[in-house]
This record gives sequence, C-alpha cells and structure tokens, in this order.
Amino acid sequence: MVNGPYNPYAAGSRTLDQASFDAGLRTHMLRVYNYMCLALAITGGIAFLGAQSEALVSLIFGTPLKWVVMLAPLGFLFFGFRPDRMSATALRTSLIVFSALMGLSMMSIFLVFTGASIARVFFITAAMFAGISLYGYTTKADLSKMGSFMIMGLIGIVIASLVNIFLGSSALQFAISVIGVVVFTGLTAWDTQNIKESYASHWGEEANSRLAVMGALSLYLNFINLFQMLLSLLGQREE
Repeated sequence: MVNGPYNPYAAGSRTLDQASFDAGLRTHMLRVYNYMCLALAITGGIAFLGAQSEALVSLIFGTPLKWVVMLAPLGFLFFGFRPDRMSATALRTSLIVFSALMGLSMMSIFLVFTGASIARVFFITAAMFAGISLYGYTTKADLSKMGSFMIMGLIGIVIASLVNIFLGSSALQFAISVIGVVVFTGLTAWDTQNIKESYASHWGEEANSRLAVMGALSLYLNFINLFQMLLSLLGQREE
C-alpha cells in the first residue's frame, strides 16, 4: 500500500495487493480444509477398520488399555504439539499421528451405534460445519467476544464430562450434548474467522505453512466434537 502524496500508480498497486491477498487467502483456506479432511479420513478409516477386528476390540476395550487409548489423544494434544518449536513438516506429521490416535479412541462408536445412524449424523455434522464455517469466513462481525464465551462453555463441558464418567448420569450426558452442540458450533465460526485473520497478520511469511496445520487442527477438533455430541443426541444404538 502507498501512503502519503498522490501517486498515479497507487490505485493499481492497491488492486494488485488486494488481488494477491485474496488469492493467497483462498489457497491458505483450501490448504487448511485439505489438512482437516485428511485428518478426518484417517480418524474415520482407523475407527471403522479397527471396529471390524474382534481381536483388537477385545484387546482395547476388554482390558484397562481402553483408558490409555481414550486418554492418548488428549495427552498427545497437550504434550505432542509444540507449534513454536516445530517445523511445518513436523506439525503435519503430528496431525496425522493425532488423528490416528483419535481413530483408535473412536472405535467404540461403531460398537454402540448402528452404521446407518453414524453415517446420517456424519452428513448432518458436515452440513452444519460447512454452513457455520462459511459464516465465520464471510461475516464482518467481530466474533472474539462470542469465542471467549464459547471457551468458557468448553471448559464447563470438559469438567462436566469428567464428572459424568463417575456418575454415569444420562440426564447430565444429554445436557452436555445439547450445550456441546452450541459450543462447538460457535467455536467453528470463531476459529474460521481466527484462521482468516491470522493469515492476514502473517501474509507472505513462512509461518503461514504452520498456521495452516494449526488451523486444520482446531477445525478438526470442532468437527469431531460436534459429531460426537450430535451422535449422542441423534444416534440409534445397537440393540
């Protein structure tokens, strides 16, 4: 951008800058969604194929190993991702490993819910996610205040979910699922806007390659959690 005295080429420069920025942003968002879809495909593939193996199911869910598998994604998320210390390649590898661990932990949904209801809820989740992410990308409204509120809701969901592991209350689980749908829908819009704004802040920098992976991770987590909450509400259980 050119500031100061009149420059006959200024308008053209601004046009070129804006066109270059818009093209770069579209490429960046496409990269983010591609990474996210890759992670979802890995998670879904491992969860589905793993659930078909009786030996693997017995090994994991018939022993205390299930707690390791269930908590592994959380542990890896907190201790395996170091975006400030890792290259883009290392972050991509970490995303793949994390999505594989998540796939193992989600094998149980194929044991609890029917395949038809899992597919139905997946497409419902995909439609909701696409709509709200598009809103987050296109809206001119500042979603930062909403995002802060959703983070508070997320903390409440995590605490309530941990408590319900011991209580086993169906009423509490229903409340968690309903609130979770609202929270992860809001977080999807907020994270999408953040990804867009982060690109603008680092336009032309090497850091954008790493930001794409981290953006994909945040959207992937929103999608997975939204799917699980909706499945809890709408899924048909095996008889």
